[in-house]
Amino acid sequence: MTAISNAFLKLHIKGQPLVMPNPWDLGSTRILEQMGFRALATTSAGFAFTLGRRDAEGGITRDEAIAHARQIAEATDLPVNGDTENGFGPTPDDCAETARQSVAAGLAGFSIEDATGDHSDPIFEFDLSVERVRAAVEAGRDAGGIVMTARAENFLYGKRDLDDTIRRLNAFADAGADVLYAPGLRDIETVRTVIRSVDRPVNILASPGLTAPELADAGAARISLGSAFAINAWRGLVNAAEEVLDQGSFGFAAGKPGFMDINKMMKGR
Repeated sequence: MTAISNAFLKLHIKGQPLVMPNPWDLGSTRILEQMGFRALATTSAGFAFTLGRRDAEGGITRDEAIAHARQIAEATDLPVNGDTENGFGPTPDDCAETARQSVAAGLAGFSIEDATGDHSDPIFEFDLSVERVRAAVEAGRDAGGIVMTARAENFLYGKRDLDDTIRRLNAFADAGADVLYAPGLRDIETVRTVIRSVDRPVNILASPGLTAPELADAGAARISLGSAFAINAWRGLVNAAEEVLDQGSFGFAAGKPGFMDINKMMKGR
């Protein structure tokens, strides 16, 4: 495993979760690094929105995602985990190629989802899902080593089948995944059940119904923010624009941090 990947994996401690935010451009990368986070991750949604595209509907290609992740990784000394969606294709070979390119981009980690991208049939069949993870793990190892996160997407797609989710996560661990992730868990008891049922570090997606201390007590090893910060930034833009259009006022411009604060956090040429 590369030095940056090894350092990244060591940050995953059960009960002492790594809080990992997701910048969407170089400016947000710079700010989050300055604020003291210990690792970063890309966000497919945040990146897609900067391009004026929707997420997860063919929003970005593998080449675009890897180039973006490389740019983020080169802009910071922190480990960067790539949001590489479902590996950008249905086959194990697609996932293997994504793994190889993630290593070549200098990423500390990457992830593979078991979501198909087809809302009529959203989750890959069990055996194929496991083979996709195994192919990604082996390709990443052969390319020099990288932290591989395997994602069971049931809960994000309305399939609230906890038994199947745990079965998949355990199979992904057996296939060599370093970190396990079931996004969409909304209550702490379900989180506890998942963490108790597996023997790998577990990443939990931040949710308004959960807190970092609760997740630490449940045994989480990583907490990711997903697209939350990016959405909050876009929300701020929409709210400010609505104030201008609807009220003709500019009160939003008095908020903190201001221009000078943010400007100081950026690099010079």
